[in-house]
Amino acid sequence: MRRKGSDRHALRRSTFAACVGLATILVAAPSRSATGDSAMQPAALGAPLTARDSALIVLDRLAYGPRPGDVERVAAMGVMRWVDQQLDPGRDRAREELEARFEILKLNREDLARRFVAAREARRAAKADSFTMAKDPAIREFRELSDEFQQLAVARAVTADNQLEEVLSDFWINHFNVFLGKNADHFLLPSYVEETIRPRVLGRFEDLLIATAESPAMMVYLDNTLSVARGATSPELERAEMRSLRGYAPRADSAVARLKARMPTGINENYARELFELHTLGVDGGYTQKDVQEAARILTGWGIERPARGGGFTFREWAHDYGEKSVLGTRFPAGHGRDEGVELLRMLARHPATMLHVTTQLCQRLVGDDPPAATLEAGVAAWRRSHGSICEVVRAIVSTPEFWSAAWARAQFKTPFEFVVSSVRAVNGTVGAEPGPARAVARLGQPLYQQPVPTGYAQSGDKWTTSSALFERMNVAVALAAGRMPGVTVDLDPLVPLSNDPDQLVDRVDHTLLAGVMSSHAREVIRRQVTGLPPAQARAMAVGLGLGGPDFQLQ
Repeated sequence: MRRKGSDRHALRRSTFAACVGLATILVAAPSRSATGDSAMQPAALGAPLTARDSALIVLDRLAYGPRPGDVERVAAMGVMRWVDQQLDPGRDRAREELEARFEILKLNREDLARRFVAAREARRAAKADSFTMAKDPAIREFRELSDEFQQLAVARAVTADNQLEEVLSDFWINHFNVFLGKNADHFLLPSYVEETIRPRVLGRFEDLLIATAESPAMMVYLDNTLSVARGATSPELERAEMRSLRGYAPRADSAVARLKARMPTGINENYARELFELHTLGVDGGYTQKDVQEAARILTGWGIERPARGGGFTFREWAHDYGEKSVLGTRFPAGHGRDEGVELLRMLARHPATMLHVTTQLCQRLVGDDPPAATLEAGVAAWRRSHGSICEVVRAIVSTPEFWSAAWARAQFKTPFEFVVSSVRAVNGTVGAEPGPARAVARLGQPLYQQPVPTGYAQSGDKWTTSSALFERMNVAVALAAGRMPGVTVDLDPLVPLSNDPDQLVDRVDHTLLAGVMSSHAREVIRRQVTGLPPAQARAMAVGLGLGGPDFQLQ
């Protein structure tokens, strides 16, 4: 027992020393642009890509990195055939088998709403007593479901064969960000992900935009439930005032006061502003503050039912502004209701500024932080031809020569989510509902569904390349390699057999887990650190530092 603890401490000391050396390399090598270091690219600048190089490009960009053997498999079947399969995905049995283990997928929005109400009442009864709340079964159950929901995103990304669906699910969830921690979104967000976003990730942008606008989760997050026409009065308040006037109820006056205190008093522009700035046109999309105000008027009345009733979307006629409006020079005649909101959304989805803004973000995710103009032009042209088919926009981006250029290969720095998922895939790990991997993502600075600002999490590498964050990545990678990441099962024996030869060990890690992209500098640092260690420690160290090192951070 003492020897095991001693070995663990020795591994930690060696890990710390190696991490310092590799962290120096990482900080000096942030995410690259087209002028980046070609030494880390799968082919030299100007040289033609091999089938293997091309396979690694699509597995890094349209998937969450390769599992052992994936690069050779995709190269053998033909890269474009694999891309076509991803753009027209069939049934994913691996994902289905995984999903059967998640209790949260067996609960609908109404089920979660009841559990949310029960947990909320338990918190009120506990009066902020943390000990009492920790023991309460309703609170504990809801926390466990929230943890499971976050883990579900990681588990799908690790396991699914339809990898592009998972990449685009993450992209659109971030594009249409909703904060899990806001009010009713505690129970509304799962249906937002499962019913609003995921079924539409390869469909038409217009349909996705309308679905998010009508989502109760979005209505709560960006306060559209609080947006009512000036002077509007709810039927509930009118009835209470009538009872008060007629003296039907002894406490009618206090009921009226409570309703008035909760009653929205005017138009809220939050959703309309983010609809223009983030979801469609972009900050330079040519709209004005007056356009935002008029759009907010159009969207009055869009809201949700109470949590006790399930929290579904509803259009409240009493709250809608039925007057004439004008947005971006388009007149919306008086007298219309929910239909003018749908018309507004369709107009924005088809606007040239939206095509450019959203295509740019897609290219940034699939190509690089500063994508080449040719990929943008191809994506926008496909948008026009296909009336906003996301599938066709992605196909057009992938079909450009620039997408396959060695100058752009591995030009992005991974987010914490991408890093954890690709690390587990690299060691052929398996995961389930236990939230260890999701907690690792949170520890690295990206707690899932918990970005409070509407912009979502940053996708550019600059956000994630601080020295402390990179050091923590190495700790996570070494824990994974040593079998110490909760919720992940890893068997390294078939991939990297134990060896007393440091060069052979590092070479096996490079070619089996990193697809041969490890730099000579990183190889030398790792080789020095594993020399002299017992074989099991040396393997855990080499695998952990390989995954936590600079070369694996790029995609």
